[in-house]
Amino acid sequence: MKGYRKNYKYRLNLHKHYFDTGYGITSLFKYFIFLFGGMSLQESISLKFTMYILGAYAIFCYLFGWAWFRFGWFEAQIEVGNQFNLFVKETRKFINQ
Repeated sequence: MKGYRKNYKYRLNLHKHYFDTGYGITSLFKYFIFLFGGMSLQESISLKFTMYILGAYAIFCYLFGWAWFRFGWFEAQIEVGNQFNLFVKETRKFINQ
């Protein structure tokens, strides 16, 4: 498995997962960008500036997703889900006996 991590497919999917995780958690911001972009068509706000905001948001999504994994928030998220998963509850009960 160690050699597999050097594979470009693994690395590409890992970076995609960072972005997808960050985007999924912060997806509410896309509506603010949409509203800002709509206002930029009617007022003097530049559409180019809206594109800069969109690019910054994409970078933020990636960095937020990376930090989510790096600092252990993903494991905490999984553990919260496990608290309500009946299979995990029964398995833990069986292991503790």
